[in-house]
Amino acid sequence: MAAANSTPPSSLDLNQPGFAKEILGTTLEVKYLCSECKNILRRPFQAQCGHRYCSYCLKKIISAGPQNCASCIQEGIYEEGISVLEKKSAFPDNAARREVESLPAVCINSGCTWKGTIKEYEVKIKARLSTSVSFFFPLCLGKAQVVRVRLQRSCGACSSHQACCAAPRLSASPARCDHLPAGLWQRHLAAAFRDHVKTCGRSKVPCRFEVVGCAEVVENEKLPEHESKCLAEHLYMLLSFVLSLKAGSGDLKPLPALSSSQNNSPLLAANSLCSESELSRSLELLGRCEALERKTVTFENIVCVLNREVERVSLTAEAFSRQHQLDQEKIETLSNKVRQLERSIGLKDLAMAEMEEKIRNMEASTYDGVFIWKITEFARKRQEAITGRSPAIFSPAFYTSKYGYKMCLRIYLNGDGTGRGTHLSLFFVVMKGPNDALLRWPFNQKVTLMLLDQNNREHIIDAFRPDVTSSSFQRPITEMNIASGCPLFCPVSVMEAKNSYVRDDAIFIKAIVDLTGL
Repeated sequence: MAAANSTPPSSLDLNQPGFAKEILGTTLEVKYLCSECKNILRRPFQAQCGHRYCSYCLKKIISAGPQNCASCIQEGIYEEGISVLEKKSAFPDNAARREVESLPAVCINSGCTWKGTIKEYEVKIKARLSTSVSFFFPLCLGKAQVVRVRLQRSCGACSSHQACCAAPRLSASPARCDHLPAGLWQRHLAAAFRDHVKTCGRSKVPCRFEVVGCAEVVENEKLPEHESKCLAEHLYMLLSFVLSLKAGSGDLKPLPALSSSQNNSPLLAANSLCSESELSRSLELLGRCEALERKTVTFENIVCVLNREVERVSLTAEAFSRQHQLDQEKIETLSNKVRQLERSIGLKDLAMAEMEEKIRNMEASTYDGVFIWKITEFARKRQEAITGRSPAIFSPAFYTSKYGYKMCLRIYLNGDGTGRGTHLSLFFVVMKGPNDALLRWPFNQKVTLMLLDQNNREHIIDAFRPDVTSSSFQRPITEMNIASGCPLFCPVSVMEAKNSYVRDDAIFIKAIVDLTGL
């Protein structure tokens, strides 16, 4: 018959739960287990709560919409809005996937010595499932694979392993192979079937303690779980059986023969009686079991104490957390106050600077129309005027009287207008004063400007009388009027030729306002 066209689903697909834990060739760590199927992660996804799921398991959970994370609820760490499984918040955990795929793996079939990584195991499983010959043979990655390849060369039409394991199909006649004689093909099927039944995890077998009274029939793969779960019951059955044999030793019947799946039991032997030494060992085993039960009770008590301690520590931690939150709120309040105080201090510093400037101006002010202005750091300020950084300097204000005109001087140390670069230019400025409404306008007082010789011998003097038609001498509307004076007040060469004008890096300018008529 022709081979079937359908191909089993690949193990690399995302429609399978995790790998069986039995294939792991090293110590199993919890971080490698799926939070849903409890098997080794296959194509892991990580939810926003931190738990990992197989891609298949996560898709199955959220197929009906977002779900609460059962692991968070079980561990008591459920958080609203975080412990929710949904498609948009989960992401592939490639780091965990690489870790899992690099773990050592072994073949779970008896007698097979194949070893490798989980990734290699998955690739080999895919290669095995892609072949069409899998009838009645164990899923072995090692020696059995060689047998499968040889069979494939001689037989191209065998039923699938999955169909073989289905109970209704066990007695059905599989498709005949056209490449083998009928008798050889039937022997091949019978032998393969017997081998398969011995190793198939889905075939049901009676419990190995059936002879002493256990009536359970379980699947091969669940037999160790059943024996572990019912250990105490099996020991009591065994003890009762042994005691009954001892009580009726005068007329003992041989034990019934064990089946082939039970003949390797270390507890019972076929067609033999229990000796005194075996009874002693059984009693010793029972004593050990009772001791283990007592230890279990002790450990349970210890666990209860530890649980109470953990609960106490948890309450303490919660109290510390609340206190920490209160401290944080207090720190935030204090920080806000500090910021407000810093702003207040900044405003006060600015007001203080303005106040200091006013005090300096008041100290430098005169109220008799005579003003002497000392300009310090002359060399630096002249250089700044030459470079254009600060071409002009204003003097402090001075007055003709306490309630008179307010005035100041303006000097260009590198000249202005026609005197730029060759002269010192000196100007007189009428400023807006607090008593302008009481004064006569325009300003019409003679002004004398002087560069003082610090030896008191040869002062440079220039004087002018205001042009009453000029806007410079009208009542000020803005802070000060346009400056008016002498752009060619003093040649720079004259000032540099005689060092009596500049001494100790300072010069003196004097202004005299004629008070006649005021």
